[in-house]
This record gives sequence, C-alpha cells and structure tokens, in this order.
Amino acid sequence: MTEDEFDAFYTTAFPRLVGQLYALTGDHGEAQDVVQEAFVRAWDRRDSFLADEAPEAWIRTVALRLAVSRWRRARRWLDLVRRNPPADRVPGPGPEHTALVQALRTLPEAQRTAVVLHHLCDLSVEQVASETGSPVGTVKARLSRGRAALAVQLSAGRDGDDERSAKEGGRVR
Repeated sequence: MTEDEFDAFYTTAFPRLVGQLYALTGDHGEAQDVVQEAFVRAWDRRDSFLADEAPEAWIRTVALRLAVSRWRRARRWLDLVRRNPPADRVPGPGPEHTALVQALRTLPEAQRTAVVLHHLCDLSVEQVASETGSPVGTVKARLSRGRAALAVQLSAGRDGDDERSAKEGGRVR
C-alpha cells in the first residue's frame, strides 16, 4: 500500500473505526487513542498491509486488543490503589501561609520576585541578580524594601488578630 493509498484508507476508515471502538469501550477519547495507535502500527507495515485483504479488520482487532490491554492495566492500578490507599491528604495552608501570600501580593513585582527567589527559593543575592538580570545593589535594595513592606503588612495582620482576640476576650461567654 502506498502512502497515498494509506492516507485515503485512513481518511475513510478512521471515523468508522472510532465509532465501532467507542461502542465497545464507552469512551470516545479512548476509542480515538487506540484506533490512532493501531493506525501507527499499520503504518509500519503498510508495504505488506494489503496482503491481509482486510486492513480495516486488522486495525479494528489491534485497536480492540489495545483497548483491552489499557483496561486491564487500569484495573490492576485500581486494585493496587485499593489495597494500598494513598496517605491522608496534605492539609491546606495555615493562616500564616495565607497571610504571607496576601502580603506578598501587595509588593511591586520586582520586590516580590526578589523576596521569593531569595527567601523562599534559597537563592543567593548574586543568583537572584543573575536570574532577574538586575545589578546586585538593585537586588539588595529590592530585598530591603520588600522585607520592610512585608513587616508592615504582616504586623498589621497580627494587630488585627490581637484586636479580635481582645474583643472576644471581653465578651461574655
């Protein structure tokens, strides 16, 4: 089968085969994937492909076997997960993390980038300068200004918590 013949065969047979495999698998995306994989395997055999006299049946058989193989693999994985359930989910961020993220959002982008790269990604001042394309002195200034702004933001948030605690403490329980 020449490349042009194979292209014509693909164009006419692909939608039909996807429909058939969709009826068998119940999953349209899976049907498309396995039919496509079967055509890839047929492409490697296209020189001797017409000798089979039933190229569409060959592709349907290969696609069906691929679908069954994928289903078995998924079933084994599901059995494995059921026997060994994943660890408890990681708890969500705490109030400190949330406050830090909110405070970081108030910083100008250049300061926020410098603070995150230096303090959260553990890069040196020189590495931050290299990564941002800024002079070392500029990075130091951004870090200083960013830390000062964060201190104000975070202490304001803490003062609000203290005020709430004081109000709650004064209430009759």
